[in-house]
Amino acid sequence: MVNLIPQDTKIDFVGFRKITLTISGLIVLGSILLMLIKGLNFGIDFRGGFLIEIRTEKEADLNTMRSTLSGLGLGDVKLQNTDSPHDVMIRLEQQPGGDAAQGVALKKVKEALGEGVTYRRIDSVGPTFSEDLAYNGMIAFTLALLAMLIYIWLRFEWQFGLCAVIALLHDGLSVFGFYSFSGFEFNETVIIAVLTTIGYSINDTVVVYDRIRENLRKYKKASQTEIINRSINETLSRTVLTSGSTLLALIALYWVGGTVIENFTLPIIVGVGIGTYSSICLASILLLFFDVRTAVESSAPENTSGDKVVV
Repeated sequence: MVNLIPQDTKIDFVGFRKITLTISGLIVLGSILLMLIKGLNFGIDFRGGFLIEIRTEKEADLNTMRSTLSGLGLGDVKLQNTDSPHDVMIRLEQQPGGDAAQGVALKKVKEALGEGVTYRRIDSVGPTFSEDLAYNGMIAFTLALLAMLIYIWLRFEWQFGLCAVIALLHDGLSVFGFYSFSGFEFNETVIIAVLTTIGYSINDTVVVYDRIRENLRKYKKASQTEIINRSINETLSRTVLTSGSTLLALIALYWVGGTVIENFTLPIIVGVGIGTYSSICLASILLLFFDVRTAVESSAPENTSGDKVVV
């Protein structure tokens, strides 16, 4: 058999903690600065407006079409091809003046595009829906973190839960930072991408935490540093291979899925990569700041004689 990852790796992850913690800090700081300075490319899901999908008889000339629509005085107008050079997606921002203004803007667009255009889809998103979507997205993200904190607290100890949530915040901010850096449209799929990322990340983290707890009870004389290093190395093969197989599927979706789903799959690819990194180099390393050995040993089950059971 071929072992892509050796079973007896002895990488000193704890020894690299200054480097990895610095990298994580820079990722979080960079993501926050990007969102503050560059901002996010909010789509009509959050800003409100129109999403118009058209099909042209001839191959669409995006430059000419963009110049024509930009001259209408309707604000930010974005165009992109989809799966065919004849199919164009037009995004038009919310117009001030209520429903009447939206109707006038849509009429101007249709007159500017002229004949030979088939309108396949026209979606309108109001500002109230946009505010509700943003609010519900924040609530979903917060509740997901809270639920994971409680779950890990109950399954392990509160120190594990706190470190896991810090790592998940790192992962979520990294995905937001990627959206800001790449300029991808920030729409409702972002909520799915972020929740998928933290869900995948916590799965890897729990596996490593379970091994840390087991080794803390098993190796009484080993230091906490040695235990964390041993546990990460023992689960490294599983973590890398699981993440690798997931990334292969996501890369295939990104490669053959076209522009329709690339803005969704690429951030998840980045998120899975960041989540794998954080479960190895952040969530576990943060446990060094707590006395988890005492907490784990005090919660060990007792046998009938009243002694702690070492598993």
